[in-house]
Amino acid sequence: MNKNKTFIKPSVKTITRAITVSLIGLAALIWSQPLQASRYGEQYCHKAGYTCIKVKHGQSWTSLFPNKYDREVVQRLNRMNTGLYAGMRLAVPVDLANTNLIDISPFPATMAATNHKVIIVDPKLLAFGAYDANGTLMHWGPISAGQNYCKDLKRRCHTTTGTYYVYTKQGAGCKSKKFPIGKGGAPMPYCMFFHGGFALHGSPNVPGYNASHGCIRMYTEDAQWLNTQFINLPGNGHSGTQVIIRSY
Repeated sequence: MNKNKTFIKPSVKTITRAITVSLIGLAALIWSQPLQASRYGEQYCHKAGYTCIKVKHGQSWTSLFPNKYDREVVQRLNRMNTGLYAGMRLAVPVDLANTNLIDISPFPATMAATNHKVIIVDPKLLAFGAYDANGTLMHWGPISAGQNYCKDLKRRCHTTTGTYYVYTKQGAGCKSKKFPIGKGGAPMPYCMFFHGGFALHGSPNVPGYNASHGCIRMYTEDAQWLNTQFINLPGNGHSGTQVIIRSY
């Protein structure tokens, strides 16, 4: 130790300021992280009729669920189509062989007739439901809505909520004009715009939690079905297909 150096005891004010700055920094760090710790499927781990399995190193969707339909049921139950990694937990129906997609639908099979097609998007359920004019559920699937915080935007980027109508759509080659920031070009296959730059579109990255910049990601096959077989654009006195985005 250098005996010529004098140790100056910091004041209480200085210590308090340092602690405050540290806490603010920690809060900002926590706020900036998307809430990825718990995927949707994990809520089924303790529910009757379901079990959860832990993925082991080297396992994949195909190796775990060789039957294509069984695999689709588990993927949609867990609201994800992304790759697996060791330690990930997946919810699986105990009687998977006798479970179909309607059994695990988060939406009722029917609702009151509206005389027009309706797509309900629920960021809490991480799912959409497509109803015909008679109120019959025609299809449902997983979604990923806007996340709590986007690092590149430096702000919350939730999907706008409310009632809208699809006003334009594009095919498989649809791309973002804004993202990545400063470049654009992010694939948005079968995009269906319902409010400004907000759209429903296909994606290979539906991860089981809300992770988008504000658009509604869904399986590409679901987006293709909606785009080509379900959506009605405005015209001939019709407003087009209604899109209801529920609150988070």
